[in-house]
Parts: sequence; C-alpha cells; structure tokens
Amino acid sequence: MNDEISTRLGRLESNAAHLEHQVEQMNSVIVAQGKLLERLKKEIQKQSSAMETLELERIKSNNTKPPHYQ
Repeated sequence: MNDEISTRLGRLESNAAHLEHQVEQMNSVIVAQGKLLERLKKEIQKQSSAMETLELERIKSNNTKPPHYQ
C-alpha cells in the first residue's frame, strides 16, 4: 500500500512539475506576443498618421485657388 501511494505521489509530482514548466513556457510566449502586439500597434499608428498626412497634402495640392484669389 505504501509503495502504491509513493508511486502515485511521484507521478503526481512529476505531472505537476511538467505542468508548471508548460505554464512558464506559455507565459513567456504570451509576454513576447504582447510586446509584439504593442510594437505592431505603434507601427500601424505611425503608418496611419503618415498616410493621413500624405492624403491631406494630396487634397491640398488638388485644390487650386480660383483665379481671383491669386
């Protein structure tokens, strides 16, 4: 009976250690993905601002003043 309990306890400890290792690995992946997501958000914001600036410049260049304003 003691051998059986000892064996089961050993398996439980092994499984717990394995699960703890997996959780640590998943946590590091999630942290890395969070950093990547933040970097991509900043890049999208920068690209969006640049596109908005280019679009405004294009609109301004296509808006010619009437002859009486020149």
